[in-house]
Amino acid sequence: MDISTLIPSFGNGAFTVLWFVVALSIIVAIHEYGHYIVGRWCGIGADVFSIGFGPVLWSRVDKRGTRWQIAAIPMGGFVKFKGDANAASGKDGAAMAAMDESELRHTMHGAPLWARSATVAAGPVFNFILSILIFSAVMMTNGQVGEKLIVGEVWDMPNAPYELREGDVVQAIEGTALPSFDDPEAFDAFSTDLPKADPLIYTVQRGGDVIEVTGPYLYPALVKSLAPRSAAYNAGLESGDVFTAIDGQPIVAFSQLKDVVEGGDGKTVALTVYRDGETQQFDLTPRRVDEPNNEGGFVTNWRIGILGGIAFEPATETLGFGEAVHAGARQTLRIMEGSLSGLYHIVTGGISSCNLSGPVGIAQTSAAMASQGTENFIWFIAVLSTAIGLLNLFPIPMLDGGHLVFYSYEAVTGRAPSDRVLQVLMTIGLVIVLGMMLFGLTNDLFCP
Repeated sequence: MDISTLIPSFGNGAFTVLWFVVALSIIVAIHEYGHYIVGRWCGIGADVFSIGFGPVLWSRVDKRGTRWQIAAIPMGGFVKFKGDANAASGKDGAAMAAMDESELRHTMHGAPLWARSATVAAGPVFNFILSILIFSAVMMTNGQVGEKLIVGEVWDMPNAPYELREGDVVQAIEGTALPSFDDPEAFDAFSTDLPKADPLIYTVQRGGDVIEVTGPYLYPALVKSLAPRSAAYNAGLESGDVFTAIDGQPIVAFSQLKDVVEGGDGKTVALTVYRDGETQQFDLTPRRVDEPNNEGGFVTNWRIGILGGIAFEPATETLGFGEAVHAGARQTLRIMEGSLSGLYHIVTGGISSCNLSGPVGIAQTSAAMASQGTENFIWFIAVLSTAIGLLNLFPIPMLDGGHLVFYSYEAVTGRAPSDRVLQVLMTIGLVIVLGMMLFGLTNDLFCP
């Protein structure tokens, strides 16, 4: 079942909150389970495993004495290990003073340094593992396009029907031989040189014959997917829409749409859209977007928030498990690199601070991705899981990265920071985290 069918209205606030809670709860559960299970493997006992904060809605105690609970405020979670005074892992000095040596070994604060370090690091690591597994599963499910371009389902286009059929192996278009789909540079050059016309003449292998048939322009002005919270999304454009004119001028290619939007310096454009056999009109105002470039920096462009694609779904080949995991790991790494680069350029003033979203923006994105289908929502969970895992590794007291810094200090000096110093640093960390949340929320409310 596609979860997008459960959303009666994209702007419905209740459903926005629902999908945000669903996404966050999955990610938090995996993160905290990483802490819990690695802590257990390292001999550290847990008193409480909680999804959410505040009043407890449901709980049960397992055979190891750990209370598993769901609380009323679904904005995170925690594992309270033995010896912890609170959800922030502060030391319960009174309780630990009453323990003997064997009992202290099973507390977070009495365990060996290696056990504590492994337990703390496990939360972000499990977030990354979740991301890799999701990306891998999606890639295995969708497969990959092979060297040959084989026609799958043809999108509904304004000049349909065409003679191109599912299963045709494309050999040439307008007399120019098709390069390998595995060579993106050659394929981009090939598509750029195609005549901006529709229909085009395709040379295809069908069965044992090589024939010429009519087919759509290869890269039409098609909406393959929408960027959440973009001008196109907010205007009500949908996946499968095809632009037939911009400011009254007919277009057939996505590149024509892209050139007008990027060159308009933010000017509102009038778009004629083909949808389900009918024509509709939309006025969209492009937005400034900071995007990563190949040099590791960012470039500012005008965007309406759509992703194009070819005029039909290419047939795919099954991706092996090892290949899929490798691709999933690369995707996770790319997100981490992009996040760090973006944060660096925000801090140095290279790009707008409005690129940093807060809880409202993340909630809206959750609902937007859910509205575009189950696969998009699951993919978003993987992206958000990577971001949360990375954020938790920042060397800020209260976050996992802050605890790892304390453990590094202990490894170098041979002694842990004093309880008083830890209390002060944790307070500072709390102020920093709350400040970051407030900054993100301000962006959600006031950035265009």
